[in-house]
Amino acid sequence: MKEITIDKLNFKDHLSMIEQYSLKDFMFKWLGSPEEGLDDFLPLTYTDHVFAKMETTLETKIKIHGDETFRYVTITEDNQIVIGCLDSNQEQRFRILSLEERLKSY
Repeated sequence: MKEITIDKLNFKDHLSMIEQYSLKDFMFKWLGSPEEGLDDFLPLTYTDHVFAKMETTLETKIKIHGDETFRYVTITEDNQIVIGCLDSNQEQRFRILSLEERLKSY
């Protein structure tokens, strides 16, 4: 996984329908393909406030990596998948994955 600071990322202003569905599919597989389906387990809505992302509601509390609460997933201009979450102190944290790295694992 490539490590860079968040200020070096160029987030997309708009996600195509294909990108939106790809991010939903990625999250479904990343979460272990929940039986109830992604929309029931982790409903994601497309928003483009500040930057384009597939975002969950504040009521949805999915914990990832211990105490981090999932908030959104997006793609950068360099095709990196970025997962935004809140830590236990409600501070924003980011997990960055390269789309090419993910595709190699399939």
